[in-house]
Amino acid sequence: MSNIIVLAEHESGQLVKASLCAVSAAKELAAKVGGGFDIAIAGQGVDSIAAALAGYGAATVYQLEDASLAGYTAQAYAQAFGTAVSASGAQYVVAAATSKGKDCTPRVAARLNAGMASDITAINGDAGNLTYTRPMWAGNVMGEVKVNTDITVLTVRTTDFDAAASDGGQSAVEKMAAGVDTGSLRMSYVGLDAVESNRPALTDADAIVAGGRGLKAAEHFSLVEALADQLNAAIGASRAVVDAEWVPNDWQVGQTGKVVAPGLYIAVGISGAIQHLAGMKGSKTIVAINKDPDAPIFSVADYGLVADLFDVMPELTTKIAAR
Repeated sequence: MSNIIVLAEHESGQLVKASLCAVSAAKELAAKVGGGFDIAIAGQGVDSIAAALAGYGAATVYQLEDASLAGYTAQAYAQAFGTAVSASGAQYVVAAATSKGKDCTPRVAARLNAGMASDITAINGDAGNLTYTRPMWAGNVMGEVKVNTDITVLTVRTTDFDAAASDGGQSAVEKMAAGVDTGSLRMSYVGLDAVESNRPALTDADAIVAGGRGLKAAEHFSLVEALADQLNAAIGASRAVVDAEWVPNDWQVGQTGKVVAPGLYIAVGISGAIQHLAGMKGSKTIVAINKDPDAPIFSVADYGLVADLFDVMPELTTKIAAR
């Protein structure tokens, strides 16, 4: 039995990289409180994912199987993960602050009568006095919170914890019934209407080119796409252009979209509203292109170009293509 358990995610038969950031947070937490950690993975037919997770240093990988877990619903997964937490005897439950993590973990916390700290960026103190840092007010304030219940549930901001590397060790994989009461479920999985793309996922990409209202029309996103093609980058967008239905909402970066921290973030025609900055200001290198010299985006940019994007983008794309 371990002090800590990580709730891992999968998508389309693959482990979600963000879960490895949660594993890193669990290792950091274990160094402070002592003991080890377990990992739980829920689904139907997830043998290969459980086997992949066995190489990250966990004492046990709990593989929770049930037909109700074939597609994700918060109710079924919360019940399954609750079964794993009980089996492990864990006092700390850690998950990535992804859309599924944010959806499911509050239900897990409620089932466990556990306090919860969400979207944490740091673990502070020691076993006798643990606190957690988390952003508030769109990241303009960093709060330090403490959880006083016997069990603590945490979701970690993946931009602040590196993905764990496989240490080569092999964990025991324990396949178990998920314990889902199907009669209590009030939702069922119908299907996923996903945006198909050959580009890197926003949260996994090393480079992102993002567009905003400065592009003036949906068809001008071709400028962003052309540059992204040259950089093998993901494409992001501000909330304004998503709300205008220029691009899919999967592309939205910001407090109400995806939080990203790539090695390179190029903001094209994005003014830099607080909501957007909260989702990308952790990027390693930020390049801003905007004709307004007072645009807030320049306050977080490492490199800023005050110019008309319609002049700059074709030239920049051509220069990069010829490098």
